Amino acid sequence: MTKRKALGKGLSALIPDANRIEGDQPSFFHCPVHAIEPNPAQPRKTFDHPEFDELVASVREKGVLTPLLVSRTRSGYRLIAGERRWRAAQRAGVKTVPVVVRETTPAEALELALVENIHRKDLNPIEEAEAYRQCLEDGRLTQETLARRLGKDRTTITNMLRLLTLPPYIQEDLLEQRLSMGHARVIAGLKTARDQKTLRDLVLKKGLTVRQAEETARRLSSPRPAKPPAEEDETLLALADNLKRSLGTKVEIQKRGRRGRITIHFYSDDELERLLDRLG
Repeated sequence: MTKRKALGKGLSALIPDANRIEGDQPSFFHCPVHAIEPNPAQPRKTFDHPEFDELVASVREKGVLTPLLVSRTRSGYRLIAGERRWRAAQRAGVKTVPVVVRETTPAEALELALVENIHRKDLNPIEEAEAYRQCLEDGRLTQETLARRLGKDRTTITNMLRLLTLPPYIQEDLLEQRLSMGHARVIAGLKTARDQKTLRDLVLKKGLTVRQAEETARRLSSPRPAKPPAEEDETLLALADNLKRSLGTKVEIQKRGRRGRITIHFYSDDELERLLDRLG
């Protein structure tokens, strides 16, 4: 049985001995920080938080221990993975960082950046979903292929992509942790913005669990009962039915205010003559 390769293993699955930069490793070298530019397709958009400050302090004391993954450009190097460490090095005043060069296509660079961020749990849910969308956008990968390469279930990819269909204010609730991922997935499964807002408001107001939210979503998704006809409509339907039985053909009565019309259907010349005789 062939063992399935998964990028979800992180950089250690892509670069053997990625944590070891000492000794005879010609692929690794210390590159000036200023010679590296960020990856414009970087999935991660936010970097400033308490954990980042801790990383800056660690880099200031010990330097960058894990190499950055870069590709060559005309003017220097472009980050593929490791932007958080690169930014921490800049903030810490470190002049050089260890790098390994890998030539990739833009799509491959995005995949590798996505892998590292997922492996390190550096992406918030919306950033992760947006990264999946970018990977699928050019049609080179299907959800199934992407899931296999990331070592995830396809349903995980599908559920994450649904988050991008949520209104911005619900996405903000998720990012601010007013809603959990479970709640957000349930809300994203609803078809209308009205139902999504209704469920979101109930979750926040009543503190519904994910299971309770699922039950509420099922009720919201159930077909609404048809509006009972008004008394006047029932009367018109009954009159049309009586005429239908009397004339032996389809009859419709339409009324607007005090005016209206009666439509009598016929389907042949003979039937028209019969109806005219009957009415005459």
